[in-house]
Amino acid sequence: MKLSARNVLGGKVLQIKKGATTAHVTLDVAGATVTAAITNDAVEELKLQVGQHAYAVIKASDVMIAVD
Repeated sequence: MKLSARNVLGGKVLQIKKGATTAHVTLDVAGATVTAAITNDAVEELKLQVGQHAYAVIKASDVMIAVD
C-alpha cells in the first residue's frame, strides 16, 4: 500500500478501549504514546490486538501550539 501521508509512525499497540461506536487505540512510538480514535469496525477489520505492531498515519493540514 502506498500513502500520500508523510507522517507514518510505527509502534506497538498498548491499549484498545472500545466505546459504543468508537475505539481509542494507543500506540507506543519510541517511548511516546500516540492515541487514535477509530471505529470499532476498523479495529475488527484490522484485527488489532495489544502487543501487535501497527502504524499511526498522520495527515493534517494544520498543527497548533498553545501555552498558558
